[in-house]
Amino acid sequence: MFKRLPGDEARNLVSTTPDTAVVFRPAVLKTPALVTLLVYGWRFLAALVRTIWKHPVAVAVPAALAALWAWHGWPLALSVLGFVVMALLGWAFTDRSSFARLIGWRLLAWWRLVSVYRRHWQPVMDVSGLARRVHGRDYLPRLVRVQCDGWADRITVRMLKGQAVKDWADRTDNLAHGFGTTSCRVALVKGGRLLLTFPRSDPLASPIPALPIPNEPTVGPVEIGKQEDGQPLRLKVHGTHVLIAGATGAGKGSFLWNTIRGLLPAMRAGLAEVWALDPKLMELSYGRELFKGRYAADPAACADLLDEAVTVMHKRAARFAGLQRSHVPTIEDPFVLVLVDEVAFLTAYQPDKQLRHRISAALATLATQGRSVGVGVMAALQDPRKEVMNIRNLFPDKIALRLDESEQVDMVLGDGARDRGGLADHISPVPELGAGVAYMRLETSPDPIRVRAAYVSDTDIRHMVSLFTERGEAA
Repeated sequence: MFKRLPGDEARNLVSTTPDTAVVFRPAVLKTPALVTLLVYGWRFLAALVRTIWKHPVAVAVPAALAALWAWHGWPLALSVLGFVVMALLGWAFTDRSSFARLIGWRLLAWWRLVSVYRRHWQPVMDVSGLARRVHGRDYLPRLVRVQCDGWADRITVRMLKGQAVKDWADRTDNLAHGFGTTSCRVALVKGGRLLLTFPRSDPLASPIPALPIPNEPTVGPVEIGKQEDGQPLRLKVHGTHVLIAGATGAGKGSFLWNTIRGLLPAMRAGLAEVWALDPKLMELSYGRELFKGRYAADPAACADLLDEAVTVMHKRAARFAGLQRSHVPTIEDPFVLVLVDEVAFLTAYQPDKQLRHRISAALATLATQGRSVGVGVMAALQDPRKEVMNIRNLFPDKIALRLDESEQVDMVLGDGARDRGGLADHISPVPELGAGVAYMRLETSPDPIRVRAAYVSDTDIRHMVSLFTERGEAA
């Protein structure tokens, strides 16, 4: 409940005399000076205790220096201060990671709090419309904490009572430009609290060269690039299905070839197989020797290969029934990844209605039943509309590269993904800046993350094929 202010009573006064201004003088209550001093003293004491409790080191250091100055004079205090500064500099140069984790990022967070966020908090909240003025009283969201790392500032905010996450998600551009950054992400921490992420740098600004082929066989997660915070991007392919959507030239092939590259040791060991459907005859045909005959380009051959994958899935399900609920790759039952490039050509643009129905039915069957028996699907397409790909909701993990329209982002990543920061329609069309950059939404989290896949060149693919055939395992 908001308190009634004295000036609000003027609305209840009615004058019967024409052209007479209503003059209202609110009652003035004189507070004794002693009460005022007690109130301000109590506030100062509470703020002091709170500061000591939250920042013990920051308070202890100047207090210790002041005590040395008072008891032993300023030369000793200055010498101790110089020794501490030199020790910190030596620590920073010898072990930068531990210094940054324990000291550096905390100092940066304090500086950013003082110089940027607290300084501009009220004007940004007012202009963006996140602050409220009710009955002459201003209400501001509370800035709780600032944390920094090498990539971004993370701001914990307590919303006003009655605000929703969408109120903040709709104003991410206002927040980003208000605090001098290029973008802002909004995530819900718990009821009433938000985490605002303001990137300070972009590790994905430059193309990433092809990653080394793993030494040990694994079916995933396979490393295929970088996340926006600079951490390795590992894509889960075993036990899930992946849908990749992006405009022409956005870099869909980078995700396909990096997945193949990461699975190559497992393919050599017989623990994984990649079945490739390449109706465009462009992307996957370059390394068809890697697939050991499991390659199809003609629509009829693609339908036959999908039907064969369904048969393998049903046979495994019959053998696993009552014995195991999840798949463990073995030489007898390897993980099978069905790669489909430009799936829309097979499911929507295929003129043969019978073939189109066979392919759609096989893909739907694999997407609904294949996870538990070790048959996964990774499909790539350009047009994410439902009439083009009506089974897109059967893919738990989704990747959106550069898209032409903002509405397509939610088509690919799910409702509300763009409001949570999945700005796939803002990815640069310049290849050096935007090829392979995407927003990925995983089954385990509703919040999209910005990633970039490494670029696998034609030379890298030829090397993969050469390495594979040199060991006598290619067709």
